[in-house]
This record gives sequence, C-alpha cells and structure tokens, in this order.
Amino acid sequence: MFEHMLNEEDLLLRGAVREFVDQQVAPRAAAYDESGEFPWDNFRGMAEMGLFGLTIGEEFGGQGGTARQAAIVVEELARGCAATAVIYVAHISLCTRLIDLYGTRGQRERFVPPLVAGEKMGAFALTEPGSGSDAGALSTTATKIDGGYALNGTKLFITNANEADTFVIMASIDRSLRTRGINALIVERDTEGMVITPQHGKMGMRASSTAEIVFDGSPVPEENRLGPEGLGFKQAMEGLNASRIEIAAQALGIAQAAYESAVSYAQQRQAFGQRIADFQGIQWMIVEMATGVEAARHLVYSAAALKDRGLPFVKEASMAKLYASRVAVEAADRAVQIHGGTGYFAPTPAERYYRDAKATEIYEGSSEIQRLIIARNILEDMKR
Repeated sequence: MFEHMLNEEDLLLRGAVREFVDQQVAPRAAAYDESGEFPWDNFRGMAEMGLFGLTIGEEFGGQGGTARQAAIVVEELARGCAATAVIYVAHISLCTRLIDLYGTRGQRERFVPPLVAGEKMGAFALTEPGSGSDAGALSTTATKIDGGYALNGTKLFITNANEADTFVIMASIDRSLRTRGINALIVERDTEGMVITPQHGKMGMRASSTAEIVFDGSPVPEENRLGPEGLGFKQAMEGLNASRIEIAAQALGIAQAAYESAVSYAQQRQAFGQRIADFQGIQWMIVEMATGVEAARHLVYSAAALKDRGLPFVKEASMAKLYASRVAVEAADRAVQIHGGTGYFAPTPAERYYRDAKATEIYEGSSEIQRLIIARNILEDMKR
C-alpha cells in the first residue's frame, strides 16, 4: 500500500537501509538492550552508508535529501533497534541540521563535516530538571563575559551526551524574557566546567545513552552562538517541529516490528490443535495492529510531504507523532498479548518493543503537548 508514495531513489534508499538493519542492526539489538552498551558498530555503519549526510547541505559534506527520505531511514532503523534510531535522530536532526541551518559559514565549515562523516557525534540539550514541556522556563544561564558567555546550570535526559563531542545547548541570557531570551550555543566536549554524568535505569531505549550535563561557569566563545541573540528558542522549536516527523517514523518502525513479530508468532504457535492465528480473537488483534500501522504510516509520510513542498506542516507533524506513538504502544501491547507468557520475557523481542514504545509518547514533546499544538493550529485556522 505504501510503495506508490515512493520514487525510485526512495526505494533504493529503503532497500539499502533495510538490508543494513536486517543483517547488522536487528541481530544485535537484544544484546545491546540487555547490556546497555552504546552500539558503536551501528553508529559506524550508519556513517559508512552516508546516512549522517541526509538532509544536510552538500557544500559541507552532506548529500541533501528529503524529509520523506529521513523518515524512511528512521522507520527502518527503528524496526530493527529503536535505540539506534533515536541516536540517529539526536545526532543528525537536533545537532548537525541545526548547525547547518542556522550556523555561520565558519561554524558550518568547522562543525558540520566531522558530524556528517561520523568522526564526531552530536547532541542537543534543552530539557532540565525543572523544565521539560515548559521549555521557556529553563534555568541554565549564559552570562555575558569578555569574548563570549559563561554557562551555568543543569541539563537532564540528554540523548547521546555520554559519547557526544559537539552539543547544541539552550541557555537563557535573561530569564525574565523567557523564550525571547534564549540562545543556542555550540559547546564542545572538552569545555572547562562541563561535567557529564550517565543516567541509568531507563525502561527502554537502553542502548541509547542518556546523561545529565552540569555547567559550572563553562566558557563559550561568542562565535559559537547560533544566529542572533535571543533566537535560540525559535531555532529549537523549528528543529523540533521537523524532527517530530522522524520521531513519529521511529514510533512507526517500532509498531511495524511489533506487528511483524506478532503475525509470525501467531502463525507458528499451536493451541487446541490449531495455529493461534486461526482464532478470531487473534485475527482481530492483528487486524487492529495492521490498520493502525498503515494509518500511522500515511500520517507520517503526509507530514513529510508537506515539509518537502515547503508548506505548513507543524499540525500534521504533531498529529503524526501523537498517533504513531499511540499505535506503537498499542501494537507492542498486543504483540506481548499474542505471545502470551513468552512475550513477557527476554529475549522475545515483544517485551523490548513494549518498553521502547512508551518513550515515543514522552520525548520530543509529550502526547499532551502534541494535543496542545494541534488544537492551537486548528483554532487558528478556523479564525482565518
């Protein structure tokens, strides 16, 4: 049902990424999930395939590409390992792409090529202990000093932080200005007074590192500020709006994997002298999963198509994330149910999908925030 929406280039890309995922990423996913070890071989494999250059300008090592192609890559990665997919999104969408879009020529020349090549890893830091959904309330400050800024504050739940070399950090120059007083700063790992502490105990996405970052008077040169003073929040929101399509694609990939595992198991498992796939109750669960996955897929790729055409897409991106993340949770729940007791234990992949799916309803804007965005856009459209 989906192939008609893809051109030849899209199909070639999907085939190459699917082969990489099936042969290298998916077979290692359970072990990485159990150990919590960062999947460096997956990261290097993505770099070798040139995936970190997708949607990045060709002048600085990227290869261009569309939002649809980025969604294809993320969906395929998530189908094999959701943690690898979120590593990819954080690296390319919320670090490399922000620098490529808003950086000066000097910033782009310095930071983008090594990120595209996978020689360095990127991370994005907005969330804090006291500000998650209310990003305008962040308390990390960037105080003016000679030649730049001194950073003070704490960031929490930062993907890739433990391994990253290049960070895009959101910090306030004047907290009374809230969103209008936030700068986006490029910060390098060896910055003085910057301490990174890994966070442990995550329910899912265990192979994706998450860390706390503490800044204690950390100096950042003024030349590392992205764009004009006070526009960091606007840049972050524009970046998150775009990457939201990719997180929706990640949720879609998890849902697809859960669906495939449930169908495969139902066709093999025998009960009462027949396959459990022959029971109407199981068939109806499979039907609900299949329908949800297809509906989510159309929402995801419709949002990507709007972005590629330069049309407004924020409402549609939020709809895609809201729905695809719910489908991922529901599909994973049904996959566990169809697997029965076996699905509750590792190494059955169903239990990993169940744990991984929940994160998609929380990060990159929770489902509650997506509803606010969608409602705001609907009501504004009705005024026109």
